[in-house]
Amino acid sequence: MWNNTPMRVVVAHNYYKQAGGEDQVVAAEVAMLRQHGHDVTRYCLHNDAIDQMPRTELVARTIWNRSSYLELRALVRESRAHIVHFHNTFPLMSPSAYYAARAEGAAVVQTLHNFRLTCAGALLLRDGKVCEDCLGSFAPWQGVWRKCYRGNLAASATVTAMLAAHRVAGTWRNAVDVYVALTEFGRRKFEAAGLPADRVVVKSNFVFPDPGPGTGGGGYAMFVGRLSAEKGLGTLLEAWRQLGGQVPLRIVGDGPMAPQVKEAAARDPAIQWMGSVPLDSVYRLMGGAAFAVVPSVWFEGFPRVMAEAFAKGTPLIASRMGAMAELIQEGRTGLLFTPGDALELAQVAQRLFHDTPRLTQMRRSARLEFEEHYTAERNHEGIMAIYARALSVRSRKEPCC
Repeated sequence: MWNNTPMRVVVAHNYYKQAGGEDQVVAAEVAMLRQHGHDVTRYCLHNDAIDQMPRTELVARTIWNRSSYLELRALVRESRAHIVHFHNTFPLMSPSAYYAARAEGAAVVQTLHNFRLTCAGALLLRDGKVCEDCLGSFAPWQGVWRKCYRGNLAASATVTAMLAAHRVAGTWRNAVDVYVALTEFGRRKFEAAGLPADRVVVKSNFVFPDPGPGTGGGGYAMFVGRLSAEKGLGTLLEAWRQLGGQVPLRIVGDGPMAPQVKEAAARDPAIQWMGSVPLDSVYRLMGGAAFAVVPSVWFEGFPRVMAEAFAKGTPLIASRMGAMAELIQEGRTGLLFTPGDALELAQVAQRLFHDTPRLTQMRRSARLEFEEHYTAERNHEGIMAIYARALSVRSRKEPCC
């Protein structure tokens, strides 16, 4: 019904202090919707505002932000939005924003980029290992005394209180019309966490505009992403230490493990740390890479770098877990290794780097994977189906007062 009908959409997103793939997904989705003739209004908050905010105010706003409720309600009314599509409401926007959208008659869609609704730390990860102790529980209470959010007891308690309060209020069940998981793996986890199974659908990340395939002729491997423990930086650096300079590696990104990356690059001339670079430079580097490495030790939602690699025709080496194992067709678009196993990663990387015929075939397959699944056109079809479903669900609900 809606495929050829322009829609009015408000895209709502709470930016983190350090930009990441989630922000790029939002930008690409907005651009794609506008290109297809939809009227898109953005409502954004930024976590830089936290620095000037008293602790008590931050706690209150995390649970229910009256200001964002009023602002968003006015924006939805003014724009006459059919849909309010949320990406991140944590911590400043708060779930009050769902109620603002509903109060003005708009349908509510929430993309699930991480596991925040069932895990205080959002990653289902603790001490470098997968942790599902709170999956499906009323609220992640264990995350409080374990300090799962930023290693801080008070902050972890605030996150957990927000989740518990909105569980009691029925927010997760009643205030969101459709949840969007990024993979089938993610969908199963969210259903296990207690989200209504009939309202969790799957729509992958994508790349827009299409950067076009690369040649893979640069003679190096590549890592792109946040330099942090959950991204598997420790595994990556140890694997390249064992490789002893045999495979050049370019690392793009910044984060808390930047000092370790800088030290590794100073010690090993085969490693080049490039810091944060513009997206067009990422594409250029990705196109020249023999392969990209995604060594994460958490399940991941859908690393955008994987879609970018496919767009450039660049094969992947990734951890055999969660979304990564689902997205890679082993031997066709990439190879997998045991999460955290630096020796296995080194061995897989060395073999693939020197196997030119296999790399050539994988490049063709990776680009084909992009063309079949991760283009803007395919994504537009998916998001229109999601919006139509959300509107259908919304029409069956009682108006919000």
